[in-house]
Amino acid sequence: MDFLRLFDILPYQEARYAKAVAFSRATAQGEKQYSSKEAVGLVQALSAALLEAGVVPGERVGMLCRDNQPLWHFHDFALQQIGAIVTPIHAAASDAEVTYILQDAQIQRCIVSDIELENRLRTLASDHLRQIWHLEGSAALPLHPVDEAARRRIQQLSDAIQDTDLATIIYTSGSTGEPKGVMLSHRNIVSNIKSIIALAPMDYTHRVFSFLPLSHIFERTVTYAYMAVGATIYYPEQAGTLMRDLRAARPHYFTAVPRVLEKFYAGIQAAAKHSALSRWIMAWALGLGRQYKTGKTFPPAFWIQLALADWLVFRHWRRALGGHIRGIMVGAAALSPQLGRLFSAARIHIREGYGLTESSPVVAFNRFDPGGVRFGTVGIPIPGVEVRIHEPDEQGEGEILVRGPNVMLGYLNRPEDTRAAIDAEGWLHTGDVGKFVYKRFLQITDRQKDLFKLSSGRYVAPQAVERALLESPYIENCLVCGADKPFTAALILPDFVQLEAWCHQNNVHWTAPQFMALHPKVLRFMEEEVERCCEPLPHHQRVKKFALLHESWTEQSGHLTPTLKLRRSHILKQYERTLKELYQGK
Repeated sequence: MDFLRLFDILPYQEARYAKAVAFSRATAQGEKQYSSKEAVGLVQALSAALLEAGVVPGERVGMLCRDNQPLWHFHDFALQQIGAIVTPIHAAASDAEVTYILQDAQIQRCIVSDIELENRLRTLASDHLRQIWHLEGSAALPLHPVDEAARRRIQQLSDAIQDTDLATIIYTSGSTGEPKGVMLSHRNIVSNIKSIIALAPMDYTHRVFSFLPLSHIFERTVTYAYMAVGATIYYPEQAGTLMRDLRAARPHYFTAVPRVLEKFYAGIQAAAKHSALSRWIMAWALGLGRQYKTGKTFPPAFWIQLALADWLVFRHWRRALGGHIRGIMVGAAALSPQLGRLFSAARIHIREGYGLTESSPVVAFNRFDPGGVRFGTVGIPIPGVEVRIHEPDEQGEGEILVRGPNVMLGYLNRPEDTRAAIDAEGWLHTGDVGKFVYKRFLQITDRQKDLFKLSSGRYVAPQAVERALLESPYIENCLVCGADKPFTAALILPDFVQLEAWCHQNNVHWTAPQFMALHPKVLRFMEEEVERCCEPLPHHQRVKKFALLHESWTEQSGHLTPTLKLRRSHILKQYERTLKELYQGK
């Protein structure tokens, strides 16, 4: 038995693995579990209910939900197998973005996770939406036993669906403007799933954990892959219980974005500030871990020290992640190579990949096999996907082009944008700049659209500078800028937990963050940190001036996308006056 369409995956799992616990979500009352058989039956009942409610093939149905759970997948599959087009909307999307998506995709029915999101939809599109259902509860789709007539109708509709048919429309996060609806077929995503399961060492004996937004293609495709190999998927109750539920699930694998790992690392460091001895032990272990490189030959003394560091420090990291962790797959943004080496030294194997919504999403991936990982790269192109560098310069850098069965059908209602993105030979122009290193590993340099030129005519790749700054434990986030200016500058959001610890150690009186961001000693210290982080960079890319901020950047505030990338235009606009003062020398 094989699967060619996305909704074939659950029956495929039931036939091959018949899991007693295929899905499990933490709740206040305990775990809510579903077997493979129960999941398949629920999907059938939901499809029957959707047909009874009037949903027709080709109709676009929205899903606006927060907090991952099995019912998201069941509604997803139920819609797919009757030919409806699933159109997820990020729960953290702005009102303007939600309104735009509803209108652009002509969504008249939507599934939400709670009454708050229902009320939000009714406020934004009261005259546009015909029906809103909840994932569960009294406002959910009414379920009945599936009779033979409904069963035949569902089978008739699913049989008519080809793998090349449109399966879902996923809107880009709109970090640089209006969101675009990426149209993905069953074949696009299934080809990606099959490449992933050929590379990742997950199987039916493993537990996995899902907490990144299912409205984003990264987590959605990976969870499909989990199902295809028969792994049991665990979900947290909500964002606030993430670490508790992760420890309870004891997963072998999960996906994350770099910011999640950075926060976990910062939390570990903060926990060690209580005594001078614990701080010394932590600093020693971290220094040792940063020296670690996969495949490198170290003297016996290093391994003895690493074993001691593991007993004193690193085993507690693994315990905080459930105690059974074997690997974390990272995407959506660049991972600090230093952090990757450090986690690997702690026997938490981090594997970074690269992809786009337009490529379903995975393009390249660092392998778990020996010799298959290079920190500072996004790995080797996956099977079946071609990658080449367009018009490389003398350093071998150029725009990354991608071709394969995973490349999207196009952008909804945007034929000109589609033609600009996919050329006549089928190459997807990613807009990312990169090169191949170590013969076959892809390295991302920057986003083509984010590159800017100083008034001197020299180009700056802001993401490379930001990655360098984020090496500092005292910097939580930052944005580098300087288009048409004489030098590179930065907006820096300090990690105030780490900064408070430094203040206590250096007899600097601690007060509210908004005042500490202006404290002369703090500014001098942060200046030293910025200089240290920027030292390896070319002179023109080094940050000459910066401003310390005190208000956090979050999805809710509009500063970050759902995958925690910077919304550059939003941030630059908000801090326009601050930047003007930086360049005027005030």
